[in-house]
Amino acid sequence: MTELLRRLYSEQVQSPWLDNLQRGYLTSGVLADLVKSGVRGLTSNPTIFQKAIQGSSDYDEQFAEELSKGTSPIDAYWEMVIADINGAADVFQSLYDSSNGGDGFVSVEVDPRLAHDGHGTLSAARRLHEVVNRANVMIKIPATQDGIPAIREMIAEGRNVNVTLIFSLSRYQDVMDAYIDGLEQRVESGLSPVGISSVASFFISRVDNEIDKRLNALGSADALSLLGTAAVNQARLAYALFQKTFSGPRWERLKAAGAQVQRPLWASTSTKNPDYPDTKYVDELIGPHTVNTLPEPTLYAFADHGTVACTIDKELSTSRRQWAQLAMNQIDVDEVAEQLEREGVASFIQSFEELIHALEAKAETL
Repeated sequence: MTELLRRLYSEQVQSPWLDNLQRGYLTSGVLADLVKSGVRGLTSNPTIFQKAIQGSSDYDEQFAEELSKGTSPIDAYWEMVIADINGAADVFQSLYDSSNGGDGFVSVEVDPRLAHDGHGTLSAARRLHEVVNRANVMIKIPATQDGIPAIREMIAEGRNVNVTLIFSLSRYQDVMDAYIDGLEQRVESGLSPVGISSVASFFISRVDNEIDKRLNALGSADALSLLGTAAVNQARLAYALFQKTFSGPRWERLKAAGAQVQRPLWASTSTKNPDYPDTKYVDELIGPHTVNTLPEPTLYAFADHGTVACTIDKELSTSRRQWAQLAMNQIDVDEVAEQLEREGVASFIQSFEELIHALEAKAETL
């Protein structure tokens, strides 16, 4: 593999993470090789684990062992997930140590069925954090309105959080505010913010998918001129919010106490539209103190022919103008964000429930 992934971090201070995990990556050494190539962290989600567990026989032995102990299929699922997360955390441990906790993180998501149950999310997140019990693990919590208080409380308790399913600038601001509120709550209680890490996962390609569909339906020249601009523009505006939020007296007090910024993470960065470059959502979103989590096709495409240059703050005035033009073309970006959040939560719930049902059926045959 080329040096492009390494250069993302060494030249631009952007961390490329892998958006996938499966048992075979651990047993075959694939994940270790990717780390050597420049991958600096990993994310997982219910859909990733559904594909991993249903798509191979790698989990059969552990599943049978768990059932033989009287473990229920759903609890066996979590045991398999936790085994993979611990295995990945082992692979990234040396990077976590050498970066002083700056990278080397592995993310695992709470039960997606709790996305609109704030108390349930907090309880599940605490439990998952305590069971995994690794310094380089982040617990993924969806950025639903109900999830925001859980995020704040987890940070106040000193737990690492990957906030997922962010689709709007206003919700992103809520997420950053929850992070800072949690840090302040922790400091005010006499505890240190040192070592607490968090990322805010902004979903990218899904925004273009939905807004492009609406622009194409309008069909006017003005509307069509905005095709393929919304996702990158929103991310660039989000980065400007990040820079504004993590500056000034309020943040400087926390920074002086040892707090780290909550990095923006660009998620859903595979290019769904074949008319767009396969590295579009990497090349156009490079900048300091950000993370880009990449599925393998996008990761390998960038490693082959990506371009390393700071682009996240490029032509911000154009991004603001084109973003405003969406409203002029009857595109309600808040409505789009609400729709994408609903669809994102529903998709993860469907993956989770389909896998649990498959495991229950499999258990009956063993």
